[in-house]
Amino acid sequence: MEAGDGMEAVQLCRQYPFDLIIMDIMMPELDGFSAVREIRKFSDIPIIMLSARGEEYDKVLGFELGIDDYVVKPFSSKEIMLRIGAILRRVEKSKGAKSDDDHVIFEKDGFKADMTAYKVFIDGVEVDMAPKEYDLLFFLIRNKNIAVPREKIMAEVWGFDYCGDDRTLDTHMKLLRKSLGPYANWIKTLRGLGYRFDG
Repeated sequence: MEAGDGMEAVQLCRQYPFDLIIMDIMMPELDGFSAVREIRKFSDIPIIMLSARGEEYDKVLGFELGIDDYVVKPFSSKEIMLRIGAILRRVEKSKGAKSDDDHVIFEKDGFKADMTAYKVFIDGVEVDMAPKEYDLLFFLIRNKNIAVPREKIMAEVWGFDYCGDDRTLDTHMKLLRKSLGPYANWIKTLRGLGYRFDG
């Protein structure tokens, strides 16, 4: 379905249980950022944001609002279809995990990550993170104390051989470290290689 403006997009999301939303930033009535902010108040539908602007500020704002991916124009139809497929596969996996009775939990000091329920607690307080931050954190935890190359992280977390802006991973890592607060230093940057989770 197509929405003519941001207000209509929010209204349609209230009416229909979509599997995924592709949201443009530049729209009349309500811009994409404002529309996402409204949608996130009542829904966790996966959202891919489109923009002609590739500034880091816009990407960070989008991910902080809870989008799943950010695509800069121009892009190929093949790329957008790969991104859609990767997100939908990830959503299906997390649905399957959530219905399982045996929760996979990583716990140390005041940090707790319930990888089945997609919940993270810092010193007893639940942290609200963007979907991609959870995926990134859980992937690193599952590979604890292992140096993981950037390419492998992109392929596993984004779901395909990512060939876009290399700074996307750095932007997500910055947001993830901010979310982890006092435990941010558990994620080590390995210059010229990738990252390692030392929790």
